[in-house]
Amino acid sequence: MMTPKIAQLLYGGDYHPEAWPESVWTEDAALMRRAGVNLVTLGDLSWAKLQPNPDTFTFDWLDRVIDLLHGHGILVGLATATASPPPWFARLHPEAVAVKSSPHAVPGCCANSAVYRDHAGRLVRQLASRYGAHPALAFWQVNHNRDATNAPCHCTACAAQFRVWLQSRYRTLDVLNEHWGSADSSQFYHHWDEILCPKATAGLANPAQELDFRRFTSDSLLECFLNEKSLLSEFAPEIPVTTHFSGEHGLAAGVNGFEWSRHVDFVACDSAPDPMDADPADIAFACDVQRGIGGGKPWLLKHAALPGAACAHNAVMRPGQARLWSVQALAHGADGITFSRWRAPMAGPHKFEHAMLPHGLAETRAFREAEELGAELKKLSAILGATTRAEVALVLDWESMWAVELDSAPGRINYSELLRSYYRALFEPDVPIDIVPAEADLSNYKLVVAPTLHVVRPGLAENLHAFVDNGGTLVTTFFSGIVDASVRVLPGGYPAAFRKLLGLHVEEFDVFGAQLRHIKTSLRGARCTLWADIIELEGAEAVAAFTEDFYAHRAAITRNAVGRGLAYYVGTQPEATFLRSFLTEICSDCGVRPPMRAPAGVEATTRFNEHGEFLFLLNHNATIQFVDIGPRIRRDLLTGEMIKGQCQLGPRDARVLQLA
Repeated sequence: MMTPKIAQLLYGGDYHPEAWPESVWTEDAALMRRAGVNLVTLGDLSWAKLQPNPDTFTFDWLDRVIDLLHGHGILVGLATATASPPPWFARLHPEAVAVKSSPHAVPGCCANSAVYRDHAGRLVRQLASRYGAHPALAFWQVNHNRDATNAPCHCTACAAQFRVWLQSRYRTLDVLNEHWGSADSSQFYHHWDEILCPKATAGLANPAQELDFRRFTSDSLLECFLNEKSLLSEFAPEIPVTTHFSGEHGLAAGVNGFEWSRHVDFVACDSAPDPMDADPADIAFACDVQRGIGGGKPWLLKHAALPGAACAHNAVMRPGQARLWSVQALAHGADGITFSRWRAPMAGPHKFEHAMLPHGLAETRAFREAEELGAELKKLSAILGATTRAEVALVLDWESMWAVELDSAPGRINYSELLRSYYRALFEPDVPIDIVPAEADLSNYKLVVAPTLHVVRPGLAENLHAFVDNGGTLVTTFFSGIVDASVRVLPGGYPAAFRKLLGLHVEEFDVFGAQLRHIKTSLRGARCTLWADIIELEGAEAVAAFTEDFYAHRAAITRNAVGRGLAYYVGTQPEATFLRSFLTEICSDCGVRPPMRAPAGVEATTRFNEHGEFLFLLNHNATIQFVDIGPRIRRDLLTGEMIKGQCQLGPRDARVLQLA
């Protein structure tokens, strides 16, 4: 449970009362109550209002807002406001403004600025001491991850702290030069002060330096988070603390989500799929990423509006779309649904973004749908804390993502797209999936899928080998097992770390991008793109072979028996239909079964808790669909209807069925 103060699913949005006259606040609270809102987040963008100058804090307005909300039975997630410093701070401390490598990045503040951390700490201390015991306070929201996608900063303070971070990691310059391969490009360092933040160069940047700088940036932002969390815990140790992870398809690219998640009390994330072009599998993937980085615990979703300035269009959610996406998030482990705006502002850059209460106020489709969703969520309290049971794990590795997307990689590799292609292949047959780090305990899974597991840290190869040896089935792909944690090519030939496990040797690879090649199995053929490994078999057997170029008839997909298990290797990127049938066959061989057979475009997912089993049926089609749920009687929590056998789903409809 994300807060012990309410035994209901959390529902609400970001509220910015500081942008409105006080006469509007009472109307807002009444409309929130009418819409079934039981939570709002406050203070996200209010540092300038809370502290108009360095020596003055003004909390009286926030006191009145929180008391008003509490009087209407609405909880508060209070932000520390430190993500958006006021204008006076940048004027007095220009050295604290982040220096970005791109002129299009949002500047923000440098996470390593001592003066920024000091001022942020003063504000957090004031907030914690004033509101830590308020009965309306549900959780704290620390804001530093807001700037993660615009990181890193390249200022002198970051350069100095980067050197400190490197000294802690490598101890001596000789060790650093060895790990960075400094002698290869005449970049051998003789003094620590010679090392700067990586910047644009005429040639290729040093990949080891770039990867370390990404690690350092994630650690710097985490240190800011922990500084604030320690102050909050000092004054209110019983109040949960979180932050918002944001990034395309649920991947906060600027920070290592698995590392961060160890320090938050629950995961919260932003999700902004395009209403005109959203793949239900991609939305489910983003949800499962949050559940995965949170170790399977319930998490909080925020529907974030698409930024109009960054998009070719700015479509609104279609009728029923917010409801469908909300229930889909619940199906994948969320225990709360919020929106990025409660009330649409009348001015500023966000004035045309989606809001629960649009400019037309209560007499609008958006608000009516918000009311309906709020009423339905109240009926779903029984699912609080329910977990998902999966026999398939998909490995997500932040360091591999960072490494394969560096300029020094052989070709343009989109790690997120590769990962999601394997997720999509399992999504349509409704196979439950856990998203896990490579070092996770894999013993409870039958199948582990690890696409492009490029960076091999100590113990990682041994973990996968033990999983297969003990009877598990592994699927990994091209460009896996290639480099160590310093992105140095591992000795022993590709894929050195997994060569014995996979029973093969990759002599070289052909990176051809979007061009089409073809592969063929004994039963069918398929197209493939991007990559072709030229494979020498060393005990493995060929499952599919290339049909053209100089490597025609050589293995493209292999299988190797190890101990009591199997290890598959996919040396190219097959088309979606082939990948789906390939993984479906492997699941069948492993004894992995979906909850039930559902029509195409209908998602079936289950969660479990002490109240029993909950079956979520989500119709992503624009037509009526029928699902056979079997002879056991289930109660629809949304309608109260008792159902068995055929279950009807309207267009873009959702049902939540509890096993009676």
